[in-house]
Amino acid sequence: MKVLVVGSGGREHALCWALRRDRPDAELYCAPGNPGTAELATNVASDPSDISDLSDLADRLGIDLTVVGPEAPLAAGLADALRGLGRRVFGPIASAARIEASKAFSKEVMNAAGVPTAGSATFTDLGAALAHVDRHAEPLVVKASGLAAGKGAIVCATRAEASSAVRAMLGDRVFGDAGSTVVIEDFLEGEELSVLAVTNGRDVRLLPAAQDHKRLLEGDRGPNTGGMGAYSPVSIATPTLLERVEREVLLPTLAELERIGAPFRGVLYAGLMISPQGVPNVIEFNCRLGDPETQAILPLVESGLTELFWQAADGAALPEVTISNAAAVTTVLAAEGYPDSPKKGAVIEAGRGAQGARDLVFHAGTRRDESGSLRTNGGRVLAVTAVRESFAEAQVASRALAESIEFDGKQFRRDIGWREASRVATGSERPAASR
Repeated sequence: MKVLVVGSGGREHALCWALRRDRPDAELYCAPGNPGTAELATNVASDPSDISDLSDLADRLGIDLTVVGPEAPLAAGLADALRGLGRRVFGPIASAARIEASKAFSKEVMNAAGVPTAGSATFTDLGAALAHVDRHAEPLVVKASGLAAGKGAIVCATRAEASSAVRAMLGDRVFGDAGSTVVIEDFLEGEELSVLAVTNGRDVRLLPAAQDHKRLLEGDRGPNTGGMGAYSPVSIATPTLLERVEREVLLPTLAELERIGAPFRGVLYAGLMISPQGVPNVIEFNCRLGDPETQAILPLVESGLTELFWQAADGAALPEVTISNAAAVTTVLAAEGYPDSPKKGAVIEAGRGAQGARDLVFHAGTRRDESGSLRTNGGRVLAVTAVRESFAEAQVASRALAESIEFDGKQFRRDIGWREASRVATGSERPAASR
């Protein structure tokens, strides 16, 4: 079997690692990959935004299954192009990828499907948006409708903050075209939860639930980032809650996408807010595996991943996968200046390194120089995952591994999983306080 993973970040390294573990005999490629994927697959120089080049690459190599990591190639039609060539691809066509690429479209789908979500209004006109903000209760949320690398949602405590966010998006175009349409939402109280469902367009197979940490600083302070860490599983994601999410969120959304001619195959990621009463509301949908959630989730999938992706891509019946009873905590190491102006080029000292399948170091923004030294080459540099029998053990081990790796300007959070730690300490499964 020949498998191509598209992308160059920590998620793609985790995908290569998981697919290699699941199918050691597979012929694995990654485009363009990074120094971490190079240890597991053949890296192929290719621009993930060049749909024609990637399609030609898959055809030339005779790829049996393409697994697309980032959202941008999906939104640009990579799955459409590959399917047009008769190639199997795990990832939705562009019309279905709009569930992430356009928050305005996503709201339309949710409203039509009766999916629980925050009340909202959509604007392209600055004056109309500001007038709406002036009438809106505090706090409120302002979102760039398009793809903004996970940084386009701003929780605003006051109308003044919301007005500034609207002006930045619609007036100053800080997110470019991604912010040419804004969605203004009611604020939801509760705790966030990421539920990732592999789907053939009709049925779903849930991966272990996870929780991401978006803020840069400990205590959930500072600016939003692409994600500073994650853990899985999450104790509030009880079987009862997950069944409700499947019934009230995932299946109605898939049915509505099918109804409007945008059938979805791949991973439908539901970013949820779980209220203090345990009610799930959708904050956003993503059309792909999350980053860094993938780095915490996939180490818990012991077998069956490749077959699951294969069957979903074909629209066939979804097989079971074997899930570990362990816990995983992922800590992201970020470069100095991240998220606004990350500095590149610092030498990375590997520290004590990974310990087999229990400690994993996934490369994200790294490169090797002419001498072979590993250097920082992006905002999020590495994602270190520890797998242990309990959450508490995994949290300690992930933090220790993060501390052992050195590069100038290193930033990381030492409190990944703080809500879960609080629940462990109190024996509670209720949502912790909202961030």
